[in-house]
Amino acid sequence: MPFNHIEYKKPIYKIKAPLRDHLDQYSRLSDISLTYEDLLRYQQLIPITDDNGKDTNWFSALYPIEEQKYFQEELVKIYQTLVADGDILNYVKVGSIDFCSFGNSKPFRIKVINEINDNYDYFYIKKADASRIYGLELEEIFSPDKVTFLVNKSTLIEDHVVGIPCDEFITRNKKVKIENRLRFAKEFVKFNERCFVRLLGDMRAYNFVVEITQDFDNVQYRLRAMDFDQQSYEGRKNMYLPQYYKDNLPLVDLARELLTDEMAQQYMKQERVAMKKRYLAYKQRTKSLLRRMKKDTISSKENIETLKKEFAVYYNNPQFLNFKTMGQILELHIETKLGIKIF
Repeated sequence: MPFNHIEYKKPIYKIKAPLRDHLDQYSRLSDISLTYEDLLRYQQLIPITDDNGKDTNWFSALYPIEEQKYFQEELVKIYQTLVADGDILNYVKVGSIDFCSFGNSKPFRIKVINEINDNYDYFYIKKADASRIYGLELEEIFSPDKVTFLVNKSTLIEDHVVGIPCDEFITRNKKVKIENRLRFAKEFVKFNERCFVRLLGDMRAYNFVVEITQDFDNVQYRLRAMDFDQQSYEGRKNMYLPQYYKDNLPLVDLARELLTDEMAQQYMKQERVAMKKRYLAYKQRTKSLLRRMKKDTISSKENIETLKKEFAVYYNNPQFLNFKTMGQILELHIETKLGIKIF
């Protein structure tokens, strides 16, 4: 049965010293001076509309004149640290600062413009949340994509994930047969499996993007998560499977139309094999992360109780019933799915 929405708001979980040590070890910490709270000092928010004049969840943030120069300089420094390891990038300026009132992280979106050619890029400033950071690190380890982010105390800086939000992609192509439909169906099956193996929840269509690449004879697709707030938080097993969200039904229907069960199972197996290879390449990093995650609190007791019972039945393995944290559940789940032993 598809889910229409998440009925509650996830709390922000503090980054504790063990996780901060992991981030330091793998060069994720930064001493940037500007914080998320600084950006909340806006004077006015102006609604941003789409091309059809409809309101979005974004607002243009306006700041006092006396603070604009400071924000401009500090945000450029952050961008340089994020994408160029602190090297000076000439002719770069901040084009806009936007605020999103929707979701758990309530992010600021920073548009950075190259003054020479008017090319632009984005990055995001958010409240630092431990579960989200575990999600970003797991994406770095288990997905085919690289993830760029920095943490300073209670502030999280994230690079922009390039692609078309899948809900927009679905709307644009509602009455159109896209090119290479089989490849798109295959990618959704693999994305669905990847989210489940690493327990990334709330992958509704607006929380992941479609990356389109023109190959020499056809169009290729990749689906990429761009929201990691619900990493190992949900209590119901099916909430970690994108196929069960109502928003994603057009993708599910496409997969059912083009793929047999045998083909879908083969693609799922291919993705698990790829994830196992990625784990072997990041073995020490995975151990470092899960060692901390197993002792951390990133979900409610009720959700942990529900999920461990569901997995005990799903795997016919009562060992899940002994667990007290989401990190413990995730470790055994990954080990069972990928056929590995982490510790």
